[in-house]
Amino acid sequence: MSQFSVAIVGAGAIGRLHADVIQASGFAGLAGIADPTEAGRRFCEERGIAWFADHAALLEKTGPEALIVATPNNTHLPIALDALAAGVTALVEKPVASTVEEGLALAEASARAGVPVLVGHHRRHNPIIARARELVALGALGRLTNASVLYTFFKPDGYFEMAWRREPGGGPILINLIHEIDLIRFVCGEIESVQAATSNAVRGFGVEDTAAVVLRLVNGALVTISLSDTAVTPWSWDLASGELPGYPAQPAPVNSHYISGTEGSLTLPGLDLWRYGGERSWFNPISRDSLAVVRASPYVEQLRHLCEVARGEATPLIDAADATRTLRATLAVSEAAQTGRRVTLVSG
Repeated sequence: MSQFSVAIVGAGAIGRLHADVIQASGFAGLAGIADPTEAGRRFCEERGIAWFADHAALLEKTGPEALIVATPNNTHLPIALDALAAGVTALVEKPVASTVEEGLALAEASARAGVPVLVGHHRRHNPIIARARELVALGALGRLTNASVLYTFFKPDGYFEMAWRREPGGGPILINLIHEIDLIRFVCGEIESVQAATSNAVRGFGVEDTAAVVLRLVNGALVTISLSDTAVTPWSWDLASGELPGYPAQPAPVNSHYISGTEGSLTLPGLDLWRYGGERSWFNPISRDSLAVVRASPYVEQLRHLCEVARGEATPLIDAADATRTLRATLAVSEAAQTGRRVTLVSG
């Protein structure tokens, strides 16, 4: 089979990550990158990558099997629509769009065209997350009761030199929390309602730096999420999981997710399964089973999945419609914090 041909729109940090993954994959080839900036052009020249000023020229000249859209959120819809019009499968980085309405429009356009759209919630491709989803689905934890998620870390001052990161929409809810919302939906079940509080007390920017979130799931379980991008801790999936080599390894095992049920509980990313061997009682010993999993880069697995979907060998693990549900729940966090009210997503 010929090497899978992929093109990228956007040569920012995530676009460059995708370029690195493609070029090191051994099964995919990078057809070119479209980015109108001088920095984007220089990056392509330095790496020997075909450069295009816009995505229309990229699509026309390279005819890729798939297009990765790694551009600002408000450009996702028009670029993906152009890919659909060209019959090219698109992988759109998260969030799928700026608004729920745009996400729904993209899902509808994909269905009409019969051309798949995938969304870059890469954690779904991590074997650890896949194993956790399997355990919950098989009933290893019994009926889910609650989950606690920590997503606390420290972004350096230089991160905020870009003005948009100091303004509404540029904070950890839409950029970071959306990963946790999608993970909970994928592993634990759909979200019925959202309550939240936010604070910008540390940095004083026009956007939150800290949030506390309570999710009620359709299955009755409750989820709490503690989020901050100004806290000095190792308690986040990014720092604990070792997904990206850019983050240093922790000096001791760290977990960021704790999922509990009537028959057992599970930690992530450690995959420690806690259960009673006999009668369930806090007076009896509880055992820990550290589950093995074959580790793999979720970005490589996501690329492999993109190839399979584009060639008609698989259906998207997360499509535009599914990703829009994640976006809706994430935006509901901000709404709940602003109004002080519970936001209902799924009526009973």
